[in-house]
Order: sequence, then structure tokens, then C-alpha cells
Amino acid sequence: MTQRDWIEKDFYRELGVSSTASQDEIKKAYRKLARELHPDANPGDEKAEARFKSVSEAYGVLGDESKRKEYDETRAMFAGGGGFGGFGGGGGFPGGARPGGAGQGGFDINDLFGQAGRSGGAGGGDFSDILGDIFGRTARNNAGGAGGFGTAGARRGQDVESSLTISFDDAVRGATVPIKLSSPGRCERCGGTGSRPGSTPRTCPTCSGQGLVNRSQGAFSFSEPCRDCRGTGRIIDDPCPECHGDGVSTRTRSLSIRVPAGVDDGQKIRLAGQGEPGRGGAPAGDLYVTVSVTPHRIFGRSSKNADDLTLTVPVTFPELVLGATLTVPTLDSTVSLRIPPGTASGRTFRVSGRGVERKNGKKGNLLVTVEVAVPQKLDEAATSALEAYAEATSSFDPRADLLGSTRR
Repeated sequence: MTQRDWIEKDFYRELGVSSTASQDEIKKAYRKLARELHPDANPGDEKAEARFKSVSEAYGVLGDESKRKEYDETRAMFAGGGGFGGFGGGGGFPGGARPGGAGQGGFDINDLFGQAGRSGGAGGGDFSDILGDIFGRTARNNAGGAGGFGTAGARRGQDVESSLTISFDDAVRGATVPIKLSSPGRCERCGGTGSRPGSTPRTCPTCSGQGLVNRSQGAFSFSEPCRDCRGTGRIIDDPCPECHGDGVSTRTRSLSIRVPAGVDDGQKIRLAGQGEPGRGGAPAGDLYVTVSVTPHRIFGRSSKNADDLTLTVPVTFPELVLGATLTVPTLDSTVSLRIPPGTASGRTFRVSGRGVERKNGKKGNLLVTVEVAVPQKLDEAATSALEAYAEATSSFDPRADLLGSTRR
């Protein structure tokens, strides 16, 4: 993508947002459109595929705050003219400004750039430096082409987001999980070169592979993306029939993701370099996988410390009153838990080292909460025994303090 594209294309309109939209609003708009237009959701629909590429291109610029700032600055400067049409005749600046004089209803270019325009660069402040910075800055930031290609057209690949559902046990212990990802990737047929297999791109003779050319307009000179190679620095004479010279195609690929022990529900795992491939030799983006953890039948995770597991154990009233030794499960086996006499229902006990085990060897705890289980039905003998117990403990009033505070 060249700087000419930045001037001629309205990326805000592509995403359906205003130019003052926040980064979150831009991201939400892109995600919505990407889901609707993705080739997997519209098989064989060329219009949807073309729109998907346009939306992805727009987000590649607006989703990056530094690129968005440069895009806004570039479009603001050329908003009143014809982009690269030149300065003479008013093609390049608002009001038709011309070197050496003001365009009708416009301004004097010397008033804008001061002595730089009149001096032709003497003593610094060359006018070509000003425009060269506008058109060259993005090229320099995105540089990274291999083999001498793409110094101006190189662009880091976009980050890709996906999701993964794993079991509670895998989340706690860690696991290597396969995942299938359908997203833009390096074209397998041409290996990402954009050329038909058996052929290779050649260095653009016009810009010598730099992607930028210097142009003169009267006393001024400035840099602009090379029109012959469209700023990529290379010429593809025989494009790949699968990716049509782009070097990128939508495909389904299989990856193995290492899920670290203790990953929590909603957490993201980053896989560097597994996103969309870069253009012109630039590095690929990253893959961010959001993990969804299936709840366990009996175990949970502590809200205070995700390394601690939680477990609720039902107990009888006599076990709480008289005390007992319980056998409770852990993720690996069982442990014995001593309940002291007079334990209140809802009390939590800590079993050390039976929680999540991290790579550093540290382990969380198992938090066991005991809750009294109330029988739904009693036979005659149990009912008689319970009535006798109630009569024997009639002097004990568990609500004495509660009722006393109400009276006060």
C-alpha cells in the first residue's frame, strides 16, 4: 500500500466510523465487519472477499495509532488538492498555491514553508526534506524488506485473534492443544513471493528497489512512491495464480498451542509471528488466542488467587458438632481432612500444595469449605432422636444475641 492510497482512500468510511472515533470503536467496527465478510462465512462471494480485504487494509492503518496519525496528517495536508498532481496549477495544495505566488483564494507557499522554498535548501530546511519526510516516514517505519525489495512497500502483518476451549484439568495442569485457524497466511503456492512458482520478482528499474522516486517541480524536489512498482520496490512479471501477486492467501492451517499451567478463563495467549504475514519482507503479526475454560463438576478457582482451587464438601450435623476426619478428593488423588468439634457450617479449611502447580515449582492450595447437608426426609426413629436432641438442648438459643440487639 502506497502513500497515494492513503490520500485517495477513505479508511474511516471503509470501517463505517468517524475520523474522531476512539481506538476501541475502530477495533469493534473492524471485528464486526471481519466476521460478516470473512471468506469462510461467504464461500465463493468475490465481492465479500474484496470488501474483506479493503476492511483489513483500513484496519491495518487505523488500528495502529502511529500509522493512523501519519495517515491523518497526510490526508489533511492534501485535502484541498489532487494529491500527487503537482504544485503548479493548484494540483497539490489547497487554493491552487503555486511556487513563487499565491493561488487564487489560497496562500503563498513561501508563507507556509518560509525560506525553505526560496532558498532551495541552502543552509538546511530543503523543501524536499519537508515533503520527503511526509512520504518517506511511513516507508522508513515499515521497512524491512528482504533481498533489497520492499523498503517502501514493506508492512508488518496484522495481528490475528482466535479462540480456544479447553477442559478445567488442562487449564490447571497445562497442555499442548491443536487448533485450526482460517486466516490470511503466506501463499503456499508461491512461498509468499507473489510470483508464479519458477519465477522471481525483479528489482524495479525505476526506483532501484527503493520504492520511492524523486520528482522535481520547478525549483522544488520531493519524494513519492514509485508508480511502476506501487511503492514495493519490485516488479512481478508473472503473478502467482493463487494470490494474484499479493503473496498472501486465505487458508486453513493447523497449529499446536502450548497452554501454560494455571491459565484462567478469558485469558489470552500470544503466539509471536503466527499472525498475518508481512508484506514486502516485513515481519508477520502475532496470533492472540482467547482461552475459554469448561467448568469442572466439583472444583473451582479462587477469585482471590487463581492458583488456589476451591471445593465444597457436604457434611452431617453430628460431624460438625462432634468432629470427624473426612476423605476429600484432589485433582490427583485424595487427602484426609480433620474437622474439629464445634465447626460451623461454611468454614473453609486450607490444604497446602494441592492447587495449581506453576513452572517455578510453586503450588497453590486447595480450599475446602464444609457445608451441612440437611436430610429431606426422616424415618420415625430419626425423628424421635432429633426431637429428643431438641429437648435436651432447649436451653441453647442460637438467636439470643440477634433478638437481644433488636430489642435494644
